[in-house]
Amino acid sequence: MGRSARSRALAMVTLAYVIAISVAAAWLTWGPGTRRLWLDTLIADLLATCVVFVFSRIHRNSSFYDAYWSVIPPLLLAYWWWQGPIGISGAGALRCWLMALVVGYWAVRLTANWGIGFPGLHHEDWRYPLLRQRAGRFEFLADLFAIHVFPTCQVFVAMLPVYVAATRPGDGLTWLAWLAFAVGVGAVSLELAADTQMRRFVAAGRPGAVMDQGLWGWSRHPNYLGEIGFWFSLALFGISAAPGQVWWLFVGVAVMVAMFLGASIPMMEERSLARRPDYADVIDRVPKLLPRPPRRAPR
Repeated sequence: MGRSARSRALAMVTLAYVIAISVAAAWLTWGPGTRRLWLDTLIADLLATCVVFVFSRIHRNSSFYDAYWSVIPPLLLAYWWWQGPIGISGAGALRCWLMALVVGYWAVRLTANWGIGFPGLHHEDWRYPLLRQRAGRFEFLADLFAIHVFPTCQVFVAMLPVYVAATRPGDGLTWLAWLAFAVGVGAVSLELAADTQMRRFVAAGRPGAVMDQGLWGWSRHPNYLGEIGFWFSLALFGISAAPGQVWWLFVGVAVMVAMFLGASIPMMEERSLARRPDYADVIDRVPKLLPRPPRRAPR
């Protein structure tokens, strides 16, 4: 695909997101409020998702949704902080600034990683046609709910600790906010390093080769491990603001872990085994998620 065609495709995706965010903003500004900030933003989030879904259907490419995962969370944080009682310097502001740095770092890294790897609208994530095909005559519903609405709700649930941290005044447990910051920065840096290593491996152009070097020799999915660590850090931010609500603030992390272990990782590994028979040896030597020192390949 030529550079100009790729640029036009990026412009089309950008237009979809500008319209989606504008619809969400219009709802939040002029829509009938529910008097519950979290519910107002959930409705706006779902409306924006529906706009992206329309673009996906028009262009027959559900990868319009790919960047939504990383674009919306910083906007949610910014809106909740703006609408909440803390302000930029009130009690609890330090927690919000630390949280904003972590979420911003994560969003920039993930969106940039998507943009670097974006080949154009001729390409669609291989999982989406598979999901639609498995749904048969219900492919429209699978596209709407499984590929668009469910991930939006999943991310929203995982962002609820951020809502608590951004809207509850008071410094809370400052030491825990700093710990959450360290965990979040470390987790996103792990993702960045893993993606960089994988990009270099792919660029080397060795057909059929398997990646078992660097971080990928310690864990088969270090990028997913980093992603789980990021959402775990957000739960810690929520607990630092409301220690008494610890009983539910890890729900979002649990949902993420369930998705990675129950869907994302099995689908990725099934595909890798089908395309690279040597990947079975990697499965024998390298742990799925939690890292350990690499074992030597048998001679």
